[in-house]
Amino acid sequence: MRQLLLGLDIGSSSIKASLLDADTGKAIVAKAFPEEEMTIEAPHEGWAEQDPEMWWKYIKESSRYVLQKASVKSGELKGIGIAYQMHGLVLVDKNQQVLRPSIIWCDSRAVSIGEKAFQDLGKDYCLPHLLNSPGNFTASKLRWVIENEPELASKIDKIMLPGDFIAMKLTGEVLTSETGLSEGVFWDFKENGISKKVIGNYGINKEWIPKAVPSYSLQGKVTQDASDETGIEVGVPVAYRAGDQPNNAFSLQVLKPGELATTAGTSGTVYGVCDTPLYDPLSRVNTFVHVNHTKEKPSYGVLLCVNGTGILNSWIKKLMGAGKIDYDEMNNLGSSAPIGSGGLTFIPFGNGVERIMQNKHVGAHLLGLDLLKHDKKHMIRAAQEGIVSALTFGFRIMQAMGMDLKTVKAGKANMFLSPIFRKTFVHMNKVVLELYDTDGAQGAARGAGIGIGLFSNESEAFAGLELLETIEPNEQFYEPYEEVYSHWKNQLEQIQKLRL
Repeated sequence: MRQLLLGLDIGSSSIKASLLDADTGKAIVAKAFPEEEMTIEAPHEGWAEQDPEMWWKYIKESSRYVLQKASVKSGELKGIGIAYQMHGLVLVDKNQQVLRPSIIWCDSRAVSIGEKAFQDLGKDYCLPHLLNSPGNFTASKLRWVIENEPELASKIDKIMLPGDFIAMKLTGEVLTSETGLSEGVFWDFKENGISKKVIGNYGINKEWIPKAVPSYSLQGKVTQDASDETGIEVGVPVAYRAGDQPNNAFSLQVLKPGELATTAGTSGTVYGVCDTPLYDPLSRVNTFVHVNHTKEKPSYGVLLCVNGTGILNSWIKKLMGAGKIDYDEMNNLGSSAPIGSGGLTFIPFGNGVERIMQNKHVGAHLLGLDLLKHDKKHMIRAAQEGIVSALTFGFRIMQAMGMDLKTVKAGKANMFLSPIFRKTFVHMNKVVLELYDTDGAQGAARGAGIGIGLFSNESEAFAGLELLETIEPNEQFYEPYEEVYSHWKNQLEQIQKLRL
């Protein structure tokens, strides 16, 4: 009998399910739903919402697909792991019914609330205890609901992150995790518990916050109702949950101090692990509890996030004619433009406020356009060089914090499928890039294997993880790419001056 593990990844664009064979460490089938990207509703400027029941709909479809495709028999599925888009807020009443659409990660309505809390609580408390300013994270979004929707707030029984909601739908149990509480900025790192000062300042009822469990742990079992809807056998345990960025790092076996992971989907990230609670004095990058954190052996993840990443590449594709050009054709065309894109510069911050810009809405900008010189190839390359420059801006903040950034791991997917992007990334940051055949759903499945004890340790969980390619930087390209970055940063500074 096979030993199978199901990983579920709740993104903002799609829901993916992956079925992993625990004996070989290989994914045997995976499927993302829907075929087109899920809708993000924006009822007002700066808002971003999704219906949690939409996530559940696609969880049901993706689960049924992979289970049927693999002809899974009774007793073969051993555990379920869940990864999810970070920082979202889900509210349910005492009957576990959703009260309002989820306020998701890229929603910026609560920025001013977080800034006021930072002033009220003071940086001498926030930075050492929270390792962040309260910012636009989940706690601030909850305060927005309390202030602006008091009648609805009076009906709250529990607050959750997106992954907690899906676990609740599967098991009927409302739980969260320490890493989840830290990503919502509810967690006091010095007290190793919920921050009394944050919930006091925000007027949050402590009873709304679910019990926290370790990322690897038994977190409930699939109910009969959930089984009827998903096709998953009754009693299969949910045994892992983590936000998408800690989970993406985990998927790449980034678990030890000094190890780094990067992603470049709708948003772009660099995530580094450390064993001391580092923080940026300006809170432009964020520190959370990592998936393998314990009180006895602390583990923290420092997260750099650029919201305007793959979304800019997607916008360029649509601009050039959806269905008339694909990403491979775009990358080939962009490769024919010179390094530096002939002086054309893209500032990619067009997807809400940017944390590395201290929660400012800088916006996206195309600069230096010469109508007699520039064409599609320059625009494509400028967009990708601009995205990497934004990541580099954050990368250098992490270096200034004392992180040693030499080798970075990534899944060979999304923007890392582009040769322009890869070459720019390794030379602008002077790092070795390792590309793996994995994704967040596979990582969640491996985490479930640890949670149920099917794998005796983390190393065993990563048998079957395949290194596809290693890209080494060439020193002769350091100077031209540093010139690209310096020009980009100068242009950014000019924009910031104009906006003041």
